[in-house]
Amino acid sequence: MTKALVLDFGGVISKTLFETHALSEAALGLAPGTLDWRGPFAPEADAPWRAMQAGEMTERDYWTLRMSETGALIGETWTEFPQFIARVRGADPAAVIRPEALDAIAQAKAEGHRLAILSNELDLFYGEDFRKKLPFLADFNLIVDATYTGILKPDTRALDFVTDGLGMPASDCVFVDDQKKNLKGAEAVGMPFVHFDVTRPGESYATALGMLQADKVLP
Repeated sequence: MTKALVLDFGGVISKTLFETHALSEAALGLAPGTLDWRGPFAPEADAPWRAMQAGEMTERDYWTLRMSETGALIGETWTEFPQFIARVRGADPAAVIRPEALDAIAQAKAEGHRLAILSNELDLFYGEDFRKKLPFLADFNLIVDATYTGILKPDTRALDFVTDGLGMPASDCVFVDDQKKNLKGAEAVGMPFVHFDVTRPGESYATALGMLQADKVLP
């Protein structure tokens, strides 16, 4: 039975910025350990992250804060997320793609399943040029990006873009996202889901692939 693996991008396919501080510090000429915000890896030491998780600030507001702080460290002012990403991640975006993601994408494709990305801010955050440097994205049947639709997860209309675009019912899809609040939309439309644990990416992908292989997909 053909099903669909629907992935968030940032955190699920790409490593989080929290995991790549060493790369960012090297790219910016900062001393090791300068970037000390760790989000889900040390929430007790990241008050803005806790506020975002509590719904007191948006994800975009969180990253706007980190963008401003990081730019100030090197005397630069960035007004757009792609400027931030280009500076901290350098010219090789493939270096921050999770190997577990590439393995899962390849396995799902080999098993005949369809592939989709559902992102709140793929091009807004990374810039269009980022996509061009990632050839594996050609394996995806559909990319839904709120940069253009204006509909943010967990709004159920975002999930409707996926099911309509794939021509598949929600029950035949497995949605993977690292932000728990984004899964509420999937739950509302009856789409099975996995809350991706950025500290255990291999386990999360194994769970998602197992759900694709099941005769009946359950959340």
